[in-house]
Amino acid sequence: MSCKRTYLVAATILVGLMRSVAQELEPRAYSVSPTGANFVVAGFARSAGDIDFDPALPIENASARLYSNFFAYGRSADFLGRSASVAVTLPYLWGNLQGTISGAAVQARRSGLMNPAMRFSVNLYGAQAMDLEEFARYRRKTIVGASLAIVAPLGQYDPARLINIGTNRWAAKPELGISRRFGNWFFDLYLGAWFFSANENFKGRVRTQDPIISTQTHVSYAFRPRLWAAFDTNFYTGGTTSIDGLRNRDLQRNSRVGGTISIPMTKRQSLKFSGSTGAVTNIGADFISIGVAYQYLWGGGL
Repeated sequence: MSCKRTYLVAATILVGLMRSVAQELEPRAYSVSPTGANFVVAGFARSAGDIDFDPALPIENASARLYSNFFAYGRSADFLGRSASVAVTLPYLWGNLQGTISGAAVQARRSGLMNPAMRFSVNLYGAQAMDLEEFARYRRKTIVGASLAIVAPLGQYDPARLINIGTNRWAAKPELGISRRFGNWFFDLYLGAWFFSANENFKGRVRTQDPIISTQTHVSYAFRPRLWAAFDTNFYTGGTTSIDGLRNRDLQRNSRVGGTISIPMTKRQSLKFSGSTGAVTNIGADFISIGVAYQYLWGGGL
């Protein structure tokens, strides 16, 4: 494989690390709020670790250390009589990537806006739209929800660079989620798939990517209202990339495990701490990630 081709294959994987959508671990994603409730979230995360490539590639000792801040706004709503919500997230990322390709040490440092994302979710079963009085009487059993996440190609992108923070393409993820409560225990299962448009200007080439199918499983325990802890796992597979129709050997079959703790500070404020690590990584980022997020609630009679 030529050195130029090796760089393109490496960058195909590295560019995905800058926006690792399939690595999500989000417990209680289909929780219910009274209609008209608003929330803002500000968070910080750090991810660091090794990057695994196709063993046939002359790439060794690849690793990265990435940091990100994000700001999100969301609002619960009544959608055809069902409990629903919409949220927008604006992330910013910076960090370093390094490794050895064909015996030559290479490094890259990047800093800039990532692709923003929007998510709409609706509870199809088990949670109708409620005002605060109805919500206070609500006792959840089983919830079935659906969501659609859209990632827009508005992040920092320079076609002259092999490694970018933005991906210069659209991404969409439809998902179905089921949540079941047993006393203070909550069990969540999500099944979804990421679909990607083509990047029409990947160093003057066209880069495409197959869909990535993902699952998430969460087991959480509520010690009291808004104070809970969760054990999180996921598995995702797919995502083989092609450059000008030539397929790369970068099929992903990865899994992560982690934990989340949510701690209320006041009636309207809370902190959420999270951490995760790779359980199985055949191609991609074997990162240890930690994060903290601050949330503020208002409206909806709260």
